[in-house]
Amino acid sequence: MDYIQKGTKAFHKANWALFLAGFITFANLYVTQPLLPTFAKEFHVSPAIASLTLSVTTFALSISMIIVGSFSEAWGRKSLMTISIFAASIITLALAFSPNFETILVLRVIQGVVFAGLPAIAMAYLGEEMDPSSLGIAMGLYISGNSVGGLSGRVIIGTLTDFYNWQVGMIVLGVISLMISVLFIWMLPNSKHFTARPLQMKSLTISLLQHLKDLSMLCLFGIGFVLMGSFVTLYNYIGFKLMAPPYNLSATIVGWIFVIYLVGTFSSAWFGSLADQYGRQKMLLLSIAIMFTGAIFTLNGLLSLKIIGITIFTFGFFAAHSIASGWVSKRATHDKAQASSLYLFFYYFGSSVGGTVGGVFWMHFGWGGVIGMIAVFLVVACLLSFVLKVIIAKQRIVAGQKESRSHP
Repeated sequence: MDYIQKGTKAFHKANWALFLAGFITFANLYVTQPLLPTFAKEFHVSPAIASLTLSVTTFALSISMIIVGSFSEAWGRKSLMTISIFAASIITLALAFSPNFETILVLRVIQGVVFAGLPAIAMAYLGEEMDPSSLGIAMGLYISGNSVGGLSGRVIIGTLTDFYNWQVGMIVLGVISLMISVLFIWMLPNSKHFTARPLQMKSLTISLLQHLKDLSMLCLFGIGFVLMGSFVTLYNYIGFKLMAPPYNLSATIVGWIFVIYLVGTFSSAWFGSLADQYGRQKMLLLSIAIMFTGAIFTLNGLLSLKIIGITIFTFGFFAAHSIASGWVSKRATHDKAQASSLYLFFYYFGSSVGGTVGGVFWMHFGWGGVIGMIAVFLVVACLLSFVLKVIIAKQRIVAGQKESRSHP
């Protein structure tokens, strides 16, 4: 079987294509995050309500991903990913002409639906097309594209909002995204190991339930939920903290703080490789510990220490997400797109829940309340990691016993 291996031309083309697709998906997905203080002021809404411009998108994305992931089993990977990134780019352009806050929310819900055609399918594509020995680094490179895209979208919108307005920022990002979408079509190799099946919703539903009955997969889904809930909560409300006294930073400077995402580009690829060498559970726990350390650092009043804390937290998050998402693809024995969709459903549902609930903690308890909520989420992630280790060990024992009985 001609799987894509590290070092080949096909490996470079596939990873560049998915890197770019991840770039524009996450640039557009999180484009409203640095605008939350601006929206709160311009449309006269609370921070928690302003955060809905991100939460409704990730919620729509999480629901749609399960459906689109199932459809891709019948319709193919590349075609759905292409439709997704083109449609998302066009909606970003439409956002620039929104007359009110309600219209923004409606467009962001629609955008959340079309976003679904990329993340889960991209992970399934990698799981099917990559040689197993190259999967960890390939998944890490894809997720690094997510981090660069998330960074770039925030920087572009934050800077242009200060110099012009947020509408100009949306137009610029939309045009860039359309140009990159054309490159994606040209660069991504067609699937060689995907076999289309008739769309049978009953069998797909049964398959979906089988994934949900696997306790080890449920642990990974739960880890994705709390990791993303923590990450989005920190970044949603750090802007409110830094644009208020005593810091009084501008939208441009707050936008450029997202340059910190670049450490995620490094940590996702590095820890994806380390997980292949030293074990996923050990590297996952180390990543969570790094996130916790960074969160504690942000409690200090010094701006420099807050930035250091955000950097450490971001490094740990992308490392943990790279490991957990790659683990899902490895453990799924069937319908990999569905398994990836379920992971990302919980992942983005965690974004919606954490991002909005974090606003309540912010309004009532300040930054200490936000970090307290994040700390609880990370403790849950550690507990799920230990439970996952026990479940996998038991499954191996049972498998060994079955093999010994079949070969006395």
